[in-house]
Amino acid sequence: GVTRLLLTRIPFFKEIIVSSFSCDSCSWSNTEIQSAGRIQEQGVRYTLAVTSRQDMNREVVKTDCATARIPELDFEIPAFTQKGVLTTIEGIIDRAVAGLEQDQPVRRATDEEVARKIDEFISKLRQLKEVNSSFTFIIDDPSGNSFVENPHAPQRDDALVVTHYRRTPQQAALLGLEVDSKPPDAAEDLRDEVLQFNTNCPECNAPANTNMKLVQIPHFKEVILMATNCDSCGHRTNEVKSGGAIEPQGTRITLRITDPSDMTRDILKSETCSVEIPELEFELGMGALGGKFTTLEGLLKDIRDLVEKNPFTLGDSSAPSRTGKLQEFIGKLQEVNGKTKAHFIMDDPAGNSYLQNVYAPEEDPELRVERYERTFEQNEDLGLNDMKTEGYEPEEASGR
Repeated sequence: GVTRLLLTRIPFFKEIIVSSFSCDSCSWSNTEIQSAGRIQEQGVRYTLAVTSRQDMNREVVKTDCATARIPELDFEIPAFTQKGVLTTIEGIIDRAVAGLEQDQPVRRATDEEVARKIDEFISKLRQLKEVNSSFTFIIDDPSGNSFVENPHAPQRDDALVVTHYRRTPQQAALLGLEVDSKPPDAAEDLRDEVLQFNTNCPECNAPANTNMKLVQIPHFKEVILMATNCDSCGHRTNEVKSGGAIEPQGTRITLRITDPSDMTRDILKSETCSVEIPELEFELGMGALGGKFTTLEGLLKDIRDLVEKNPFTLGDSSAPSRTGKLQEFIGKLQEVNGKTKAHFIMDDPAGNSYLQNVYAPEEDPELRVERYERTFEQNEDLGLNDMKTEGYEPEEASGR
């Protein structure tokens, strides 16, 4: 016979190799697929709620190490029991029915009771193809190379849930991967994963998801990035929190803007940080704009939007004299783009703000970082005057 190989790409998935064998003598044919890429960093699990005949026609890539399940029938096709295949959900059910029927004549002669139970199960599998009632189809692939078609791509499919997970040592061993005997560090797992939790959109109150991730900023510290994207109204918001404790000293960072490239410097502005531009006689107090991880240009744009979209400053009821001054300020703020020299000052009593040093680890001639002792008022704003972390247990015991 002849074996044909075809390298093809599945839209919104990846490249695969389809091999097809056919024999002219007995007309036997066989098809098989293999992933053209490497084993993925994480395993994948597709959970599809099948509710119509159209769902039965969805394309499925099932590798040889994937497990297919239908929980409603307690039916499972274990890993490594079939070759990889490119088919549909109906094709997987037909293939399972053909495998169960293969030895039925022998079973009817040797063990009629077992053959009768298998016939009943085959009948249930065939009824699934009519989709008289909905059922769940699950493909679990530790290699991450299986796939279930999303006919609405690139939009979201409400009936299909895709879950990525970290392989267990047993699954890695089955795939022939080298298993690290060292136990994984829980903190390292958090750094590599994006955590997701359910919330409501702050604009339309529709259900939404918030993604959270630990990020290590070079030459600084860890921060927590949180981002929310609402599929209903399109509202997007992001926020950054410091991943460490309050520093023993406050930090004052001064950057002399001399070149347009300075506008691309990364900035971490914590919630306790105030911003000042002396040339514009501008000062932004702590708490305004919240925590942000952006660039200098992005932060200046957020400041401009804060002024322009404030109805109390540029609204219909604002005084003409104040409106003129604010419009003049906005014009000067737009000119701060590296061509107009200015000083950008960040003052954070908590010491959790950061401005990128493009010469790191060398000194930056335009950047000055000063450490200072906090005043009583600054400690009061941070809640440190009433905070006691040492020696509180004996006093508590004596008070009782």
